[in-house]
Amino acid sequence: MKDILKKLVEVSSPSGREEKVRTLILETIKDHIDDYKIDPLGNLVAHKKGPGKKLLFDAHMDEIGFIATYIDDNGFIKMEPVGGHEPMMMPSQRVIFEYGTIGVFYLESEIVSEKRNDWKNLSFDTLFVDIGATNRNEALSKVRIGEMATFERNFLDLGKRMVSKSMDDRIGCAILIETIRSIRNPQNDLYFVFAAQEEVGLVGAKTAAYEIEPDYGIAVDITGSGFLDLPKGAKRIPMKLGAGPAIKIQDRSIVSNHQLNQWIARLADFHHIPYQYEVLPFGGTDAGVIQTTRSGVKTTCISIPTRYGHSPSEMVDTDDVGHCIQLLLHIAEKPIEL
Repeated sequence: MKDILKKLVEVSSPSGREEKVRTLILETIKDHIDDYKIDPLGNLVAHKKGPGKKLLFDAHMDEIGFIATYIDDNGFIKMEPVGGHEPMMMPSQRVIFEYGTIGVFYLESEIVSEKRNDWKNLSFDTLFVDIGATNRNEALSKVRIGEMATFERNFLDLGKRMVSKSMDDRIGCAILIETIRSIRNPQNDLYFVFAAQEEVGLVGAKTAAYEIEPDYGIAVDITGSGFLDLPKGAKRIPMKLGAGPAIKIQDRSIVSNHQLNQWIARLADFHHIPYQYEVLPFGGTDAGVIQTTRSGVKTTCISIPTRYGHSPSEMVDTDDVGHCIQLLLHIAEKPIEL
């Protein structure tokens, strides 16, 4: 599983530029599905036939990124965020543009004695990317206005823990890939949506779910970790790495279906799969738009606790990932009874 995850996270595919990661995903699953389609929005929808009701599994392919908006006379590039970013994380971070150019973020700071205040007031207004160009024309020969970029950061295997950019949500994609490749006796009619443009408004899952019109929906995404996991971690977030996948009860986009959550928890208990519950005071996932498709879908999300989300070094636990795959397999191979 680590091999495919490494390939997934090291692909640069921000929102709206999912072609590279979609091609990789399709190559890994095409011999394990009955059919697939790529819809006009760029979602990859894989189908594995079964006798039961329609069950949609979702993980988004895109990652947070940046877009070049202006290049000054000295060749420095102004950027806008694509998805949610914390500007304080940007200085000295490397980024890679769509056509391979690599650069480094830094901040404008005119007066040495005021540099600390400049850090405190940091925003994308005062950030720029340096690609080593000496003037505007040289920079334009390497980077186009409107060209997107992502963090340039390799996968790091720490044994029980794994670190990389774009774990959000390539870890969900890897989990769905392993689930697809492991299913032997599907008892539900399974649709696997590798969704586009989640980071800019849950876009792809909305259209994919509308066409599929599922009976049930389960998104697979990351969640945060808090005071039980980190020194002085967030006091309202009890999730922690290594305690199992998290069954989402609520975030800012959804109150999950209670019956579906209870059924999943009973299934996990029966098979001795550890899990935790997630109540997240911020954020949202594709589950929020799957739930409101057409006349409504019974929907939840199963989350992987993650440290340092929306950063170049998102960390997950291998046990949580393995237990999530086990849980999804049991869900896929048992008729849903609510």
